[in-house]
Amino acid sequence: MDEINDVEEVLRQLRVSEEEKRYTELENKRLQDENEKLKKELNRMKLPPLLIGSVEDIVDERRIVIRSSTGPSFLVYTSEHIPREKLTVGARVALNKATLSVISVIPEAYDPTVVASEISEKPNVTYSDIGGLEEQIKEIREMVELPLLNPEIFKRVGVDPPTGVLLVGSPGTGKTLLAKAVANNTNATFIRVVASELVRKYIGEGARLVRELFDLARKKAPSIIFIDEMDAIGSRRIDSSTSGDREVQRTLMQLLAEIDGFEPLGNIKLVAASNRPDTLDEALMRPGRFDRIIEIPLPDSKGRAQILKIHSKKMNLKDVDLKKVADITEGFSGADLKAVTVEAGMFAIREGNDFVSRKDMINAVEKIKLQKNRSAKQGNNLEMFV
Repeated sequence: MDEINDVEEVLRQLRVSEEEKRYTELENKRLQDENEKLKKELNRMKLPPLLIGSVEDIVDERRIVIRSSTGPSFLVYTSEHIPREKLTVGARVALNKATLSVISVIPEAYDPTVVASEISEKPNVTYSDIGGLEEQIKEIREMVELPLLNPEIFKRVGVDPPTGVLLVGSPGTGKTLLAKAVANNTNATFIRVVASELVRKYIGEGARLVRELFDLARKKAPSIIFIDEMDAIGSRRIDSSTSGDREVQRTLMQLLAEIDGFEPLGNIKLVAASNRPDTLDEALMRPGRFDRIIEIPLPDSKGRAQILKIHSKKMNLKDVDLKKVADITEGFSGADLKAVTVEAGMFAIREGNDFVSRKDMINAVEKIKLQKNRSAKQGNNLEMFV
């Protein structure tokens, strides 16, 4: 009996040993696999960086012409492992840094500047938030909003809908607010970009950004492209010897081609703003590109009262006549009037009050006037210096 028990104990220990052996072998294999993965990842991280380029021409089965991200073009060889159908003109490719041979094809993607320009949620600015611009609101709604919301009217009349609108006026008069209000009322994709962001160091980069911008607008249509500070790339072309000026002119020419080129914009509307319309190029200003130029003037007394009412609707006012405040703020822009309400609130807080008095409002007006006069004097001094 004891011998049988001893045999069973030995068998049990053998089974335990075999299970421990199998577990150890599996664990060892798992650790080896993980070690191999880490080695591959380490080797991958040690690889030199790849250059980015684009295909310009296809010579034969193995050779293509590419333009690198640094500017010049090269005739290079491609890897046999890259599918031939993926190598098309305009495709983005990764290049070996030493030989410039094509390693792989990169999926098409928009430049981060273009992607960041899209505002997915519609702006929260409405026409009721804009004061003193009734006629301008009417004009921009006719040019931008009506073709997007009711294009059948233009078909019945037999005319093509307008392409773009140029908003011109002094800084702070409400050009950007108008564009936001239109985007809010049309439920269109609002794509905003500052023109200076389209200027790039290398040749062709600015033009590429413009192409991607309009391509994104076509895919997101109906959409509104709003280009602020248009004079940054739209200035009048002159005979210039600097490469920087020539690159800005190339970007402008690409913009002109996108506006009224072979591919119609359709339900894409272009709104641009500038406070220097006198410097814009004649080709940009002609009908067919910007069909209507809307001037945004400084508000009159009635408009100033409306703007003050809009910006002070949440304020606790005491003994304040906004019409009288509007009378003493001649020459103020909408931004100046907003600054008046903010400064009045700051004066009230400084006095320890929970309301804004007439004295606070008058002090705020005087402070903003002083700032405007100081800025004007500095501008005159700079002109004399130049």
